[in-house]
Amino acid sequence: MASAHASEVFNCTKEEFYKLVADYEKYSEFLPEVKSVKVSKQNGHTKEAEYSVSLIKTFKYKLKITEKLNESVDFVFTEGDVFKTMKGSWKFKDQGGKCAVEYEVDATFGMFVPGPMAKTLVSVNLPIMMANFKKRVKEVYGK
Repeated sequence: MASAHASEVFNCTKEEFYKLVADYEKYSEFLPEVKSVKVSKQNGHTKEAEYSVSLIKTFKYKLKITEKLNESVDFVFTEGDVFKTMKGSWKFKDQGGKCAVEYEVDATFGMFVPGPMAKTLVSVNLPIMMANFKKRVKEVYGK
């Protein structure tokens, strides 16, 4: 299993950051590795979304996403090309008008992927993703 974890503070409220995370179909506008996200089902605070991502090669996968308004976004792999399992979460806390974010993901791969390569696929992109969310906060909220 490959795991990754990040903690960051963003210059926006937790409500503002939650809106950015929960706007899945706009990820391709600011996350270069995400080619598209299509939300295919929605039932209350639960959604199903198909991601097309390009890291080394392009692959697709679906996640079941459970949202807790302004508090957290949990996701679980349901089907796709590369992963055998994947689960993770975004958690948001108010920190004096800013948003403290905890992100974590655990994944196993459906095909043989050597341990160091699996870790690279899951964790190396994480600082880049966080930096791109910081840029997105600045673009959308001017902060």
